[in-house]
Amino acid sequence: MPQPLSPPTPELSIIIVTHNVLEHLRRCLATVYASDFPAGLEVFVVDNGTDDSLAMVADEFPSATRVLGSPHIGFAAGNNLALPQARGRYILLLNPDTELTPSALADLYDAMEAHPRWGIVGPKLLRADGSLDLACRRSFPTPWNALMKASGLARRFPRSRIVAGYNLTYVDPNESHPLDAVVGAFMFMRAQALAQAGPLDDSFFMYGEDLDLCYRIKQAGWQVWYWPAVAVRHLKGESSRQRPGRMTFEFFRSMHLFYAKHQAPHRSTVLNVLVVSAIWLFFCAAMLRVWTRRGSHQAPRLPSL
Repeated sequence: MPQPLSPPTPELSIIIVTHNVLEHLRRCLATVYASDFPAGLEVFVVDNGTDDSLAMVADEFPSATRVLGSPHIGFAAGNNLALPQARGRYILLLNPDTELTPSALADLYDAMEAHPRWGIVGPKLLRADGSLDLACRRSFPTPWNALMKASGLARRFPRSRIVAGYNLTYVDPNESHPLDAVVGAFMFMRAQALAQAGPLDDSFFMYGEDLDLCYRIKQAGWQVWYWPAVAVRHLKGESSRQRPGRMTFEFFRSMHLFYAKHQAPHRSTVLNVLVVSAIWLFFCAAMLRVWTRRGSHQAPRLPSL
């Protein structure tokens, strides 16, 4: 009796961690499955929310693998639930509030195939109003460029290499270039590089896990690139707006974690005390703004790495 044929191994595994954004997830998946990607892909949806997202996926996108997460485990841990099941040579971490063009996946796949030392590539991410999502190309946060960003000076002097070093706003956004980090909303990775660096660090609940992963992949000898020939729409912050106080805390906690893990061991005790104190002072100021906007019925302005 002939044995049943096993499904072909996909070239690309896509992992989407979602939290109570069913309509955004539906649109995201529709653009994923409409992609002109001939090499074969598999999709995992990890539900960390409490809505009916998994039921919708089962009804409308039955070929996607559904993974039950938890509201308590965060973005990094949610991705790590699906990563052991991913079979692709490439892995894409994708936010549910993104929308792809039909050629986006194939174009990034071709770019990675043409550059074997690239460990991660990220596209140009565009906000709903068409403006650049600054988080899509970044340097690692140092005490100096974190201070420039947190103080607002980087936004005021975006063309200065000295002041605007974190979000690289002095570099033409239409120019492809190597950099330190792309954003977790869209991280197109080589599975071999991820295997060498290890999975996402789930001590980061939200924010910072992408910086940490890019840091470790670069330490393993791979390159990280920004590739603006591909543009992806990113509505940004749709899940975070549901929990502004928690997300503000996690933003500053992630800054603390990243600094303690990668920079504090190489700095003086005095500088470490100053940096950690500054992080939590900025947190207090940010929480005051969140509470003030809640009282005035204004939408809270959430931090952004």
